[in-house]
Amino acid sequence: MVRAIGVEIVSAADLIQRFEASLTREQLASHHRAAGALRSIVDETFAEIGNSITGGRQVSEVSIQEFVMSRFAAKGLATYAPPIVAVNEHSADPHFAPQRENDRAIRRGDFILLDLWAKEAGVDSIYADFTWVAFVGEKIPDEHARVFDIVARARDAAVELVQARIAAREPVAGREADRAARAVIEGAGFGEKFVHRTGHSIGREVHGAGANLDSLETLDDRALIENSCFSVEPGIYLPGKFGVRSELDMTIENGRADGQREPRQLEIVAMLAPS
Repeated sequence: MVRAIGVEIVSAADLIQRFEASLTREQLASHHRAAGALRSIVDETFAEIGNSITGGRQVSEVSIQEFVMSRFAAKGLATYAPPIVAVNEHSADPHFAPQRENDRAIRRGDFILLDLWAKEAGVDSIYADFTWVAFVGEKIPDEHARVFDIVARARDAAVELVQARIAAREPVAGREADRAARAVIEGAGFGEKFVHRTGHSIGREVHGAGANLDSLETLDDRALIENSCFSVEPGIYLPGKFGVRSELDMTIENGRADGQREPRQLEIVAMLAPS
């Protein structure tokens, strides 16, 4: 009826995210501080696993989850849920949650996916959210390295598209960034093994109200906007074997898309030094 009288109907989604997903300078600063703390916890966690293995101490998904939570507390970080610590085939489930009943011991030769998210205490603090992968050994298995390389190239393709568009002052929709990553994985023959969107808005909650990098779950036509934060996290999941996801956070500030303030993962971490 409205269209019939000559009125053009336009979605309010982009207008709404200007209020819901546009962050203040202090909020963005809180995100960067949380991101720095989170990255150091990634390194501390992998060191804890490696030292436990070489020292002959028992370690498991749940015990490492508890270690990460203790590091959050020590650094004054808060989270709504414990991190994902997934070993071997557990990493092939994108939303695996270690519990006492499914806890897996971590041993030499295991592949580990660590996904952790946290923010500073305070109502207006903004989350950071990373996923890194590692191998409990000296030499990364060829298959794992090959899959990681594909995922990393997909991640970087999305990052580079966003950076180029923002630098040119051209709009970029969430679905376009998703397609940039998805095209790399599809081109490598793993399209059906990438079973979730490429990324999500980040705000006061880890899943924020802004544009998501998504052409799979929804067709997100919303533009990635100034003063926003979002994840880039493509993955390939091989049921019964392993899954690889590589996640970094991006912000758009002062007309620049920043995805490198915290170093991105370039290769699977080998936890044990050569003997």
